[in-house]
Amino acid sequence: MMLLLIQSAAYPLSGNGVCRIEINDKDGKPVSLQVEIADTDPLRMKGLMDRKKMSWNRGMLFVFDSVAKQNFWMKNTYIPLSIAYISKNGTINEIYDMKPLDISVTYPSTRPVGYALEVNRGWFEKNNITRGCIMVFHGCVSK
Repeated sequence: MMLLLIQSAAYPLSGNGVCRIEINDKDGKPVSLQVEIADTDPLRMKGLMDRKKMSWNRGMLFVFDSVAKQNFWMKNTYIPLSIAYISKNGTINEIYDMKPLDISVTYPSTRPVGYALEVNRGWFEKNNITRGCIMVFHGCVSK
């Protein structure tokens, strides 16, 4: 398994639960991503439901209260998404592409995780971010 250190710097935006994260891809090129923080049960349950679109360099970072296996689905989610399950230490364990509005399929993590990151489908691939990459959180996540 290839390990790739992703250097990231997070810059909190206007106190509305959004952070700007810069991630260096495997070639060292910084990739900018604005993420909404979903760190409460109501925010995690709502996620990206009912939205019709999301800018390419946006995403949602789910922060869990404890490390556990997680399971996502696409109920009422219109945007084609990719999800990364991320360990408490920042290692991306797995990435899945998810089909909009399909409630017949769920996307469970195979290992306990502390975070999940949803982005537009294909964003991880386009930015050379793969399983085994390590994310370093600076400022956005206090847990």
